[in-house]
Amino acid sequence: MSPSPSADLILHPVRLRIVQSLLGERELTTAEISAELPDVPTATLYRHIGTLAKAGVLAVAQERPVRGTTERTYRLDATKSSVEGDDLASMTAEDHRRGFMAFAAGLLDAFDQYTARDTPDLVRDGAGYRQTALWMTDEELAEFTAAIRAAAQKAAPNGPGEGRHRRLFSTVLIPADPPA
Repeated sequence: MSPSPSADLILHPVRLRIVQSLLGERELTTAEISAELPDVPTATLYRHIGTLAKAGVLAVAQERPVRGTTERTYRLDATKSSVEGDDLASMTAEDHRRGFMAFAAGLLDAFDQYTARDTPDLVRDGAGYRQTALWMTDEELAEFTAAIRAAAQKAAPNGPGEGRHRRLFSTVLIPADPPA
């Protein structure tokens, strides 16, 4: 079985990084996205932005003329920027491995960018990476994930402002025991 069109679209390593660059209600031009993904060749970046825009994952927030061309500012359409429902259910184990590798590569890239700053300080900056094992029933897990989702949704509408910094909050939850 081949992966769903939305999985193929979003879980491509470059396209996933483009999507991640726009998380948090950001609106960026192609040049600004390029500055955040300096290792991606310009032609490749334009091609993948075009693919995401054509699919409706990226929407044009603004257009303005610049030196004889049109500069577009893009925003993410959150309703089309994740793989869910039937598309998620139709993915094979190999599709999930490829998707997770793209996700993990995006995390590594974000962490590399953070640590490349002059003086990264995880405590001061509120950054971190941790792993813990939790023993929970399915019901306890549902409550736990609902609480995390509710906390994230409460903060998600916040925009830039005095004292606010854009922070990436990523979650991974993996069953550690074989299914019963």
